[in-house]
Amino acid sequence: MLSKEYLINLLKENGVFLEGDFTLSSGKKSNYYINMKKAITEPEILSTISKLITKLIANDNINKVAGPALGAVPIATAVSLESKIPLLMIRKEKKGYGTSKLIEGDLNSGDDVVVVEDVTTTGGSLLKAIKAIQKNGGKVKRAFVVVDRQEGAIETFKKEGIELEPLINVDEFFD
Repeated sequence: MLSKEYLINLLKENGVFLEGDFTLSSGKKSNYYINMKKAITEPEILSTISKLITKLIANDNINKVAGPALGAVPIATAVSLESKIPLLMIRKEKKGYGTSKLIEGDLNSGDDVVVVEDVTTTGGSLLKAIKAIQKNGGKVKRAFVVVDRQEGAIETFKKEGIELEPLINVDEFFD
């Protein structure tokens, strides 16, 4: 069964939502944590996410699927495999060795790209990845996040002219 409700149940069953005292990557304190690293290591969850996103982009003529390191790379890979659309991996920063690329994969000027992320709070890291794609000639057509914490990411993206599309808003988990 392929639905948002099925994904929420999978996340609940696998203990992805934790309660306690946590510091998020944004530096904010929170009384809950969404452990998407645990989620994306579970084949059924990863498969469900990839099928949901592939269904949403089926008619979009997308050239590349991109994900910022680290959490989104398995998601982007799964979507790439499911949709048969080539993959891009966006590093947090260029490495000083090897090819020294910020973007791994073949991004051509004018490519239509869909970007995926595991969790957003403020959306800063995903926005950085999107700007890297744009700076290198790609056109970001859609941006998806598995879980949006509803702490400003969607509004930040609107200001940049990009719609961030969550598969799940965190309040839906608590319903």
